[in-house]
Amino acid sequence: MARDAHLDELGEFLKARRSEISPRSAGLPDTGGPRRVPGLRREEVARLVAISTDYYTRLEQGRIQASAPVLSALARVLRLDDDQRDYLFGLAGRTPARPRRRTRQKIQPQLQRLLDDLAVTPAVVLGRRMDILAWNSLAAAPVTDFSKVPEEHRNCIRLVFTDPAMRTLYADWETVARTAQLRMEAAKYPDDPRLTALVGELSVQDPKFRQWWAAHHVTGRSVGTKELHHPVAGTLSLDWDTLTASTDPDQQLIVWTAEPGTPSHEGLRFLASWSAGSRQPAPGTTG
Repeated sequence: MARDAHLDELGEFLKARRSEISPRSAGLPDTGGPRRVPGLRREEVARLVAISTDYYTRLEQGRIQASAPVLSALARVLRLDDDQRDYLFGLAGRTPARPRRRTRQKIQPQLQRLLDDLAVTPAVVLGRRMDILAWNSLAAAPVTDFSKVPEEHRNCIRLVFTDPAMRTLYADWETVARTAQLRMEAAKYPDDPRLTALVGELSVQDPKFRQWWAAHHVTGRSVGTKELHHPVAGTLSLDWDTLTASTDPDQQLIVWTAEPGTPSHEGLRFLASWSAGSRQPAPGTTG
């Protein structure tokens, strides 16, 4: 079978570019030991892009075509400028989709009013990438004080994987983490630089995220039940549901409820009174 000169050149281009990126500048730990190759190793590039080492090796060997999302992630990890990015996509026979600047998301006014009126129901509004746009005080009580999380880190997936308290809060943390719908968000916005950066960061930091992301698990956000082990209210079994804003489908209201008369319902009422004295105003924007 004849070799594809474009794919061969793509492989050489990738090798040259990764040789220019130091592990430190890529956010990888510096082990201090000698390195056999300059720049990043193949397995390090693969980890940052959230693909297998075998897949990346075959890319460098000119044996396979790369998808547009993988090319976008490679362009980010290898810090390609616009001309280099265009060249990379051209070698792969793809049309580069320019990441368009998205306006800063603001919570829809009707969702904010609804949040303010939900006194005994935990609720949050999620935006693109599952960023946390706003919440009511009762949502902060069973989960975490979102106001203390830096705005750029207010993201459901980031919290699930990076906040140690989440692993004890959720009775089945692994199921919650495994079924997180970040893959769906990535499919909707494959060229979102913040989303690809989040995937790369979590892939480096957490081996389970790296494993599950590589397995391409897909799930949507709709309804379900979660069991929480709250340090004050005890065990709470809460049903959650999703309402989508008609004026902005990228904003969804997530509400957690419990059946009246159950211990979980009483636990929510207790948390409502417990948090009433320390209400925090919900912010209205995120990136």
